Amino acid sequence: MPLADGNPPSADAQGPPGEAGGTVTRVSRAAAVKQGYTTGARTLASRSVTGLARTRVTPNALTASGVLLCGAASILVLFENRHELTFYWLAAVVFVAGSVLDILDGALARAGGKTTPFGAFLDSTTDRVSEGFMLTALAFVLARHHHPVFVAVAVSAVAGSFLVPYTRAKAEALGLRGDVGIGSRAERVAVITAGLVLAPWGVLPWALVVLSATAWATVVQRVLHVRKQLMEANRSE
Repeated sequence: MPLADGNPPSADAQGPPGEAGGTVTRVSRAAAVKQGYTTGARTLASRSVTGLARTRVTPNALTASGVLLCGAASILVLFENRHELTFYWLAAVVFVAGSVLDILDGALARAGGKTTPFGAFLDSTTDRVSEGFMLTALAFVLARHHHPVFVAVAVSAVAGSFLVPYTRAKAEALGLRGDVGIGSRAERVAVITAGLVLAPWGVLPWALVVLSATAWATVVQRVLHVRKQLMEANRSE
C-alpha cells in the first residue's frame, strides 16, 4: 500500500513478508484484551461505589485503608513458617482486599465528584508503598529459606514495579502517552496474588520471576513508545 505522499515504502521499512503484520496483530490483540478487562473492572468499580458516593466516606479514606490492608498482608506473610497454607492464603485474601480498595478509591472520587490533585498523588504514592511492603516481606521469606538468587529477583521486581509508573508519569509530563505495556498494576497484583496462593507448592519464587520480567519488559516498552512518539513529532515539524 503506498504511503500518503505517494511513495512506496522501501524494502527495509517493510521488513520480512508477514513479520510486521503478525507482530502488529499480536500486539493489537494483547492491547485489546487488556483494554477489555480494564474497562470492565472500572465499570464494575463505578457501579459498586454508587451508594458509597452518597455517604461521608472519602476516597482518601479508602486509599489509607487499602495501604493498611496491604501492610497487614505483608506481615501475615512473615508468619508462613508457622503454617504455610494458612498464612499465605490469609495474606492473599487481605492483599486482594487492599488492592480492591485501591481500585474503588478512584471510582469513588469520580462518582462523587471528589477528584483532587492531592488525591491522585496520594493514590499513586500509596500504590508503591503497598507493593513495597509485600515484595519486601517476600524477599525476607526467601532469605529465611536461603534462596539468595530469588531474593535478588525480588529486589529486581521492586525496582521494575516502581519504574513502571515512573516512566508513565515522565511520559505524561512531556505530553506523551506512557500507558502501554503488559505489566501495569492490575497484572502485578494478579501475579503476586497467584504467587501467594500457590506458595505452599513452591510457585512463589517463580511468580516473582514473572513479576520482575513483565515489569522490566513494560519499562522497556514505555521507553521505546516514548522514543517513537518523539521521533514522529520531530519528523512532522
